[in-house]
Amino acid sequence: MKVIASTGREDIAVVYILDYGEDRLVECVEALQPPFPIEDKWILLVSVMCGCPVQCKMCDAGGFFTGKLSEAEIFAQIDFLVRKRFPDGVIPSRQFKIQFARMGEPSLNPAVLAVLEGMPARYRAPGFMPSISTIAPFGGDAFLERLLEIKQRLYGDGKFQFQFSLHTTDEALRDEIIPVRKWGFQQMADYGERFYKPGDRKVTLNFALAQGVPLDPRVLLRYFSPEKFLVKITPLNPTYRAAENRLSSYIAPDNGSTGYRIVSSLEDAGYQVIVSVGEVEENRIGSNCGQYIRRHLEAQQRLAEGYTYEIE
Repeated sequence: MKVIASTGREDIAVVYILDYGEDRLVECVEALQPPFPIEDKWILLVSVMCGCPVQCKMCDAGGFFTGKLSEAEIFAQIDFLVRKRFPDGVIPSRQFKIQFARMGEPSLNPAVLAVLEGMPARYRAPGFMPSISTIAPFGGDAFLERLLEIKQRLYGDGKFQFQFSLHTTDEALRDEIIPVRKWGFQQMADYGERFYKPGDRKVTLNFALAQGVPLDPRVLLRYFSPEKFLVKITPLNPTYRAAENRLSSYIAPDNGSTGYRIVSSLEDAGYQVIVSVGEVEENRIGSNCGQYIRRHLEAQQRLAEGYTYEIE
């Protein structure tokens, strides 16, 4: 693995472009969450594939897929980011989160499970919390069953963050946004009921919500109990794919996290709701979900609101 470029700010987020040879380029990210110092919270985003085969309508990583990463290749990203900050492998952050979410659908790569099993012996990180976000694609069933066992054995009592990416409560429209075969809401709800145990974090239902896209609490209540599921709404980050598909964000990053009608209706339905608005500067860096520096480098016309930092 060779680091060939980077972009960003050390006090917010830095994206690294890595070369595994034979045009196998991936990206990884380290991020802070101001105003919290690294002693409180440190976040890594690692890739699990070279590109992604799913091609969601808002994600720039789709369309460059050249294969899955091995356990060693995923660990190489983590080792690089960890040893740069903590050479002895002792990570003091009270919350040390690794999101297996920069590039690739994790449930389609069994190597992610091997990494989860190997993490406790590899570093001294009492605050470690893995984060898996999945669209629950067809073919990921065996992965998710084994993930359930690993989580119960190694990461109980709130030490695991699990998320389903829905993006809309209209299942037909969801098929357009995420154009692959995948679980329906009932199958996701059944799995989430098994995944959640007392003391765990609630299973997250994530919506990178676009303008005009339905998010109906009545639909959610048919399947997902507010006792075991929470709703997270995020901005639709500025990506080339979103622009090409004429998708604009329901959440305005510059306007903060309050004042949205849909949030009130979800809370009235009994759901805990997180409106997750990070640093706007991350859009300019290109470190947010759905962004992909290689897509930016190959673009003929550049976005004005994203990817504005120089690549070094």
